Amino acid sequence: MVKFNHWGRAWRYYLLLALGIFLAIAMQFTPAFSQVSRKTIIVATEPTFPPFEMTDEATGQLTGFDVDLIKAIGEAAQVTIDIQGYPFDGIIPALQSNTVGAAISAITITPERAQSVAFSSPYFKSVLSIAVQDGNDTIKSLKDLEGKRLAVAIGTTGAMVATKVPGANVTNFDSITSALQELVNGNADAVINDRPVLLYAIKDAGLKNVKIGANVGSEDYYGIAMPLAPAGEINQTREALNQGLFQIIENGTYNAIYEKWFGEKNPPFLPLVAPSLVGKVGTAQTLTERSQASPNDNFLITLFRNLFKGSILTILLTAFSVFFGLIGGTGVAIALISDIKPLQLLFRIYVEFFRGTPMLVQLFIIYFGLPALFKEIGLGITIDRFPAAIIALSLNVAAYLAEIIRGGIQSIDRGQWEACESLGMSPWQTMKEVIFPQAFRRILPPLGNEFITLIKDTSLTAVIGFQELFREGQLIVATTYRAFEVYIAVALVYLLLTTLSSFVFKWLENYMDPVGRAKKKAKAVTA
Repeated sequence: MVKFNHWGRAWRYYLLLALGIFLAIAMQFTPAFSQVSRKTIIVATEPTFPPFEMTDEATGQLTGFDVDLIKAIGEAAQVTIDIQGYPFDGIIPALQSNTVGAAISAITITPERAQSVAFSSPYFKSVLSIAVQDGNDTIKSLKDLEGKRLAVAIGTTGAMVATKVPGANVTNFDSITSALQELVNGNADAVINDRPVLLYAIKDAGLKNVKIGANVGSEDYYGIAMPLAPAGEINQTREALNQGLFQIIENGTYNAIYEKWFGEKNPPFLPLVAPSLVGKVGTAQTLTERSQASPNDNFLITLFRNLFKGSILTILLTAFSVFFGLIGGTGVAIALISDIKPLQLLFRIYVEFFRGTPMLVQLFIIYFGLPALFKEIGLGITIDRFPAAIIALSLNVAAYLAEIIRGGIQSIDRGQWEACESLGMSPWQTMKEVIFPQAFRRILPPLGNEFITLIKDTSLTAVIGFQELFREGQLIVATTYRAFEVYIAVALVYLLLTTLSSFVFKWLENYMDPVGRAKKKAKAVTA
C-alpha cells in the first residue's frame, strides 16, 4: 500500500513535468500563447511645427500629419512607435548618437543631411514660401529679399536658403512660431519656411496681418530620418518603415490622413527616391563610408571664429547686465530696508516676481510679448534684440542682487550708523562712506557667483535669436552635424570664461581686504 502511494505521487509529478515541457514548447510556436513583444522604435519629432506635429490643446497629446502617418506606418510594419519631442536642431545629433531610432518632423531630404543620416522614401511633397506682412507688396521673389531682415527656424531648409541671400540679416529661432512672431512684431521683413506650415498658421491658426508673398525654388520632399547602418549591413529600420509606408499608400490610409490635414483627396505623386539624392552617394552611404569621407578643412577655422565671436557677445551681455543689475539691485535693496512701507511692498513684489519666474519666460515677455501688446493698443513700438536681452537679464539679476546687497548692508553693525549720526553725517554720507564699502566686501563672493551664473544663463537669449556663444554652436551643428565636437568646444569656452571670472573675483576679494593685505605685507617684511 505504501509502495502504491509512492508511485501514485510520482506519476502526478511526471505528468505535471510533461505538461510544463509541452506548454513551454507550444509557447515557442504558438503566438496565442506567447506574448511576443513587437520591436519598438523611438521616433523624434519637433512638436511646434503645425500641421505636421503639434500638441493637442484638448488632450495634451502630440498630433498632426506626421504623427498620424508614423503611427499608421508602425501598424502596417508591425512595430511599436514611441514618439518623443526634440528640438529640431537636436534631431540629427540624436540620430547620430543612436539616442532615437528614427525621426519624422517635416525633414527635407537633402544631400548634406544624407551624409549624416539615412532617409526613407519620400512621404510628402512640399515647396518653400516667403511670408510677409499684409501691406508688403515689394517681395515677390527670392531676389527681393536682398538686404532684408529674415526670420527662420534654425536647421531648416528655409534657414539654408536664407543664408544664401546676399546682404540679408538672418535671425535663427528655435521654432517657426517664434520666427512668425518676429514678423508680426515688425522685427523681420520676411519668413522663409515650408508652404503648408505657413498656410496653416495663416488660415487655421488665425495668424493676423501675414500673407504668402512668393514661392521659393524647387519642390522639396520630406523623409523619415534614421541612423546610418554599419558597413555591409542592411538598414533594418529603413526597410521596415519603407514597407509600412508603401503599404499605407496602397491601401488608401495615406490618402485619408492627407485629406484629414490638408483637405485634398489626391496627394501629389511620391517617388521612391528624392530627386535631390538621385545619383548621390548619400542614398546608400554607410557608417564606414561616412567616416572615410573627406573632412571639412575649414571646420576648425569656422568653429574657432564663430565661437570667438559668440564669446565676445556673451561677455558683453554679462558685463552690461551685471553693471545695470548692480545699480538696480542697490536701489531695490535700499528700498527694501527703508521705512516707507508702500515702497517696500512694491519692490518686494518685484523681487519675488523675477526670482520666482523662469528667465526664459521673462525673455519671451519682453521681446515677443511687449511689442505684441503695444501693437494691439495702436503703438508701433518694437524692441531690438540686444536691448531686450540686456533689459531681461538686468531685471532678473537686479532681483537676486537686491537680496544679496540687502543682506550685506544689514550685516553691518547698527552701532556704526549711530556713530556716524553722532558725528553729524547724513544718511547718504553714512551709506556712501562707511556702510556700503564694508558691505561690498562682504557681498563680493556671492556677486562673483552671480556673475559666473549669468555667463551660463546668457545662453537662454538664443531663444530670441541672439547669436551668443551657445547659438553660434547650434548654427555650426545645423550645417556640419558634428554635434559632439562642437558642443564640447562650446562647453570648454564656457569653462574658460567662468574660470577666468573666478580668478578675477578672487583677486578683487584679496585686493579689497585691507586686513589680509596688511598681514601679507607684515609677513613679507619679517621674512
